[in-house]
Parts: sequence; C-alpha cells; structure tokens
Amino acid sequence: MLAAISKAKNELIPPEDFTPDSYFNEIASRVYAEYQKMLRQNNAYDFDDLLCEVVYLFRNQPDVLKKYQTQYDHVLVDEFQDTNTAQYAMVNLLTAAKRNLYIVGDSDQSVYRWRGADYRNVKKFENDHSDTQVILLEQNYRSTQNVLDAAMSVINKNHNRTRKQLFTERGTGTKIQIYEAYNEAEEAEYVVSTIATLIKRDELNASDMAIMYRTNAQSRPLEEVFIRGNLPYRLVGATRFYGRREVKDVIAFLRLVHNPNDTVSLQRIINVPTRGIGAKTVETLFKAAEIAQAAPSEILLDAERCKKVGGRGGIPLSEFGDVLRGWIESKSELPVAKLIDRILSDIDYNRYINDGTEEGDERWDNVIELRGVAVEYPQITLSEFLEQVALVSDQDTLTEGGGPTLLTLHAAKGLEFGTVFLVGLDEGVLPHERSFDDEESMAEERRLMYVGLTRAKDRLFITRAFRRTTYGGADVMNPSRFLADLPDHLLTGNFSKASRNSESYNRMTTWESSVKRDASKPVRLKIEDSDSKYKTGQRVKHPMFGDGMIIESKGEGDDELVTVAFEGTGIKRLMANVAELKILKG
Repeated sequence: MLAAISKAKNELIPPEDFTPDSYFNEIASRVYAEYQKMLRQNNAYDFDDLLCEVVYLFRNQPDVLKKYQTQYDHVLVDEFQDTNTAQYAMVNLLTAAKRNLYIVGDSDQSVYRWRGADYRNVKKFENDHSDTQVILLEQNYRSTQNVLDAAMSVINKNHNRTRKQLFTERGTGTKIQIYEAYNEAEEAEYVVSTIATLIKRDELNASDMAIMYRTNAQSRPLEEVFIRGNLPYRLVGATRFYGRREVKDVIAFLRLVHNPNDTVSLQRIINVPTRGIGAKTVETLFKAAEIAQAAPSEILLDAERCKKVGGRGGIPLSEFGDVLRGWIESKSELPVAKLIDRILSDIDYNRYINDGTEEGDERWDNVIELRGVAVEYPQITLSEFLEQVALVSDQDTLTEGGGPTLLTLHAAKGLEFGTVFLVGLDEGVLPHERSFDDEESMAEERRLMYVGLTRAKDRLFITRAFRRTTYGGADVMNPSRFLADLPDHLLTGNFSKASRNSESYNRMTTWESSVKRDASKPVRLKIEDSDSKYKTGQRVKHPMFGDGMIIESKGEGDDELVTVAFEGTGIKRLMANVAELKILKG
C-alpha cells in the first residue's frame, strides 16, 4: 500500500488550479487502481474483494450459483443490520431458488456505518420479499424496565425504523443516576469512587461493571484515577492510553527537547513524520557521534557537521536539527501546552496521523487529550510534566486485574454488565461533533446511545461535565441532547434539564468560583434543605478521599448532593447516597 501511494504521488503533478480535495481524490483514485493491480500480480484478494468477487461470480456463472443454491436448503443470517450492499446481494442470490431465508437483526443496533454496514437492509429485505413474516422479539431478559424505557425514549426519535415496545419481567429496577461533574477529572473521580463504594457497600463484583465512552481518548482521565488509586481495571479494544503510538511520539518529542542527549527518544522520532532520514543516515549519524565521542544530538544541532556526516541525508538531518534547536530555545519561555502546539504545528503532525477516517480522528483525539493534561496545569514546567507522565505511564504497563471494564460504545455491542457507567454525555462528545451536519450520522449516534443504555442489567449511571479540555482550552459544554430525551421519572441525581443551554453557563460560573476559592478566606456557609442528612460545617470521612468538611448540601434522600473540602485532594462533589460518607464527631 505504501508503494502504491508513493507511486501515485510521484506520477501526479498538481495542476495550477488544483484544490486540496480534488488532488486528494485523484491520489486516492490512483492509489486504489495501483493497489488492485498489485493484488492481481500477487494472486491475492482482500476482504472486500472476496465479497464482491463472489457476487460477480454468482451473477456471471449460473452453474456455480445453481450448485450452491442446491447445496443449502435453509440459510440463517444473524446481525443482519450490520450487512453491507455486497453481502445483501450475495444472500439474495444464494437463496433465490428455495426462498428459505431467516434473518435476525435489529436496525436500532446498527452502529457500524463507517465500516459500510447499512441498517436499511432490514427494511429493504421486507420490501424485496412481499411474503416476509416479521416476528418482533420485544421481551427483554437482560435489563430492568427503567433501563428499557430510557433506551426507548432515546431511540424513538429516529425515523425509518420498526417501532418496538420492549418489556421485561425483571421488574422496574432502580432509577438511573445522573451526575454532572465540573470537568472530566472530577467526572472520572466520581465514577471510580462510586465503583469503590458499590464494591465495598453492596458487595458487587468489579468484573461485572463497565465504563463506556464514545472515543478511546476519553479513557485517559479514568485510567489515571484508577492508577493513582492503585485499583485494577481492564481496557478492551484499545492500547492503554500512554502506550498508544501517537501519545508515545509526542512524549518522545518533549523528552528530546528537555534532554537532547536522550538517544532513545531521538531514534523514535528522528524520521517522524517521514522527512527523508532513513535507517542508513541514522546509522551514519550515530557512528559519527561515537567516533567524535559526542552525543548524536550535538552533531544534529550543528548544521555543518550534519551535512558532512549525513551524505544525501545530511540536508534533512540539518533541517531537523534547526527545528529542534528552535524548540529547545523556546522551552523555557512557552507553557508546556504551547510548546506541544509548536511541535505539532512545525512537523504538521495532524496531517501525518489523521488520514480522515474515524480511526485517524481518534488518533488525533489522543494527541489532544495528552495536550489537555498540560492545559489542566498551566504553571507546570516541562520537567514536572514529563515526571508526571512517566509516573503514570510506568504504572500503566502493570498487568490488568479483574477490575471494571473500560471500553468504547462500539466495542460494547453484544456485551452486558450488571452496572454500567456511560460517561461524556455532552454535545460534541456524544453525539460526536462529526454528526452535527449529517442526519444519518446523528441517527447512528442515537443508536450508539441506545446500545450503551441496553448493556446495563441492574444499575445505570450517566455522567457529563460542565467543562472539558479541548485543543483551545477548557470549554464550557452543553448537555447532550440525548439527556433531554430521558423521562424525569426514570432519573435521580444532580442533573436538571433546566440547566441546559444558557443557564449552564451561569451554573458553571458558580461552580468555577467555588473551586478556585481563596483558601485564606473562610468558607461561606450556605443554608441547606431542612431534611438534608448532611449539614454545612460537618466533618466527614470518605473511604478514598479521607477527612473533609461539608461546605454545601443540596437536595435530600437519594438526590442529596454534597460539596466537601477534603484535606488532601481539595473540593469534591458527591452524591450522598453512594459516597458512603462517615460523619465525624467534633
């Protein structure tokens, strides 16, 4: 594939009036043609070819089609909502003679559109076969009725689907707990502390719990809280955050800027993105450094010596040395986040890592998530930042234990857990911002939410954050539109639909000022609800955060939200019914 791309780029000279899109499309077209040519030369097929070639064979070789039509009396296709156009055609051809076809599918659970799946195949099947008998499986054996009602309230907003009325004999179940955190760090702390409480208080099995999110990048704050608390967890379908290639790349650039003699980091990124510095050039550079009894970076940062030792690779070596020198000179002047910005911009890393696919977008999201760590601590030095990352990433390699499962909503399809946490219910996160301008994409986001909700058997927690760290800084977020779909009588917690849109900005201002309170001034005591269990000024103890003082309490019973100033970890907002706070005397 790389050879095909290189060949296409070398052969295509952009016209004077070219646009990036037209140039990219032309490149893609030539790459595909060259790729297909290489497959034929190697007598090979890829997976897409296997499907298309079978359809082509059935349509053009009647004898072959008849053989297989005769061979199979009955055909059953499972997960039919995930079939693509070629698969639909192949099944129709295969069963055309005996018409004994049985399909199982749920268009509400079609979440692989980006892989070519077309949920409309379910409806198309009914239209193409007038004698189709449809059997709705509406009894659910997994979830409680509250979970099912919540899921239906979300999915019923989608059009072009067969409407179902799910029911269960498992009973109503507990209400769905909604929690609004200040930011993603507090959101992660709430989730992990709630899990710890449920395990200790209710003796729940940690391996029967799951935390689900829209993109892999969202695992970072969750993983860090688990690691700091020395708690086991299992990550499904992805490499742990600090082990992801793009994250390791950016850290290697920063380490090299901090310590130019770091040859391990230098070897990792000297040709990332590709800049014409091949393995032979790198070998020559290191040999020259050995002979001169110097660090490779000393030669790299000396333009004249680079040109002498590098041969044809001397020029790109020298150019990279110039860029590296600029980073080193600016490291003491720029905050870490701005230094990361400069590095990413100078090497055009987004273009390198993001190929426009969903996977490419997630790789870039991981880079931005790492940058967000620096944004959270604006005064942190590069040395301190690297120390913090090193501590977390070293523990990140520990063997996974039997803890809660962390996974994306796509990876959760087909699974079930006793307790489920859906995190990141904010506009732009879930639903993802890529879906805003496309009706079909938004419908798939809604189906993804439906899948996440219906993974829960007994308990369901949903969280969001007022602020999230993005590329530009900590942005105020609006609650996900999916939260507005959930009926009030199914919910409990500190989320109020009245806090949507403009009011969320006002609440954010209040929350932010309380978090950044001047520690030298006394806490302003507020009047709580008269029936609150916890009172302002009470000293309490939390199993994870230790001793603290309640500075605010809202609501009562299951809806009581307490704000506690802990001695070691600062201000936390906790739902009293799951926080397991112990009131201390005095």
